[in-house]
Amino acid sequence: MAKSLKLDDQLCFSIYAASHAFTRFYRPLLEPLGLTYPQYLVLLTLWESDRLPLKAIGARLGLDSGTLTPLLKRMQEAGLVARTRDPADERQVLVALTAKGRRLEQKAQAFPQQIGAAASCSAAELGALTRLIFRLRDDLGAATAA
Repeated sequence: MAKSLKLDDQLCFSIYAASHAFTRFYRPLLEPLGLTYPQYLVLLTLWESDRLPLKAIGARLGLDSGTLTPLLKRMQEAGLVARTRDPADERQVLVALTAKGRRLEQKAQAFPQQIGAAASCSAAELGALTRLIFRLRDDLGAATAA
């Protein structure tokens, strides 16, 4: 078998496997908060900028409305977010944090430090890796669109 086709030589597989490792790492951190990893990503988005259109959240996370809508419905039922129609455009749904959703931000403050400690990388290395992976994402997205 050609070396280039070995599974462990595939960048896509290393990122895929790392993604699963992140999900497993976050599970015990998020369970006490009653959150799944995708719900945590939505909260991260709203903690950065609250009261966003559903489409903006989907664009930020790379999720379509068919995936995001049931996720947000469960988050609303849990009292973490409120979904309302935009008065300026009834076709748009706005998503805003509730007080309960805002309080979870404090509980999640230590998560990045815990990831950093588990990763055995310096903050600078993790920052550089993050920037490199986002650049890879952007380049692949541009190549797909072309």
